[in-house]
Amino acid sequence: MRKAECTACGAPASVVRGSYPFTECGLRNVVLQGVEIARCSRCGNDDVVIPRLNDLMRTLAFAVVSQPYRLQGEDVRFLRKYLNMTQAQLAELLDIHKTNLSKWENNEDRIGEQSDRLIRAVAVALGEGLNGKMEQVIRSFPRIQKSKKRPGLEMDPKSLSFSFA
Repeated sequence: MRKAECTACGAPASVVRGSYPFTECGLRNVVLQGVEIARCSRCGNDDVVIPRLNDLMRTLAFAVVSQPYRLQGEDVRFLRKYLNMTQAQLAELLDIHKTNLSKWENNEDRIGEQSDRLIRAVAVALGEGLNGKMEQVIRSFPRIQKSKKRPGLEMDPKSLSFSFA
């Protein structure tokens, strides 16, 4: 077993492979599978090693826009941040007031079907490395379910693959 140093307390930590709830991305229910985790037995801190983070975030953005479920507030916020836009900038592109966007991002107002599709299309068109997937995403629009119930998203950072669990 490999050893590392805990970033929280400096004690020796054991490196193991496992699953990691990737809450730092801003989305609930995203779990990274098979990542290295440095676990400290002294303070209980877990330091995860995420390889190819930019590629992983691109794959996560693609997973969000291609999910067969209606977008929720956290999805819109994630995509906006992935595009490196302010609420005012994205609202202007969508031709809505930024308070509407804020309400969507905070789940205070329901995102309409056409707005959902427009947000996905904008994210794919402007998202770094996603433009080549425009046709695939748009052809998936008829499969978007109206259900609010959503599964978790499991990602393999090594192979940059994902599945809805």
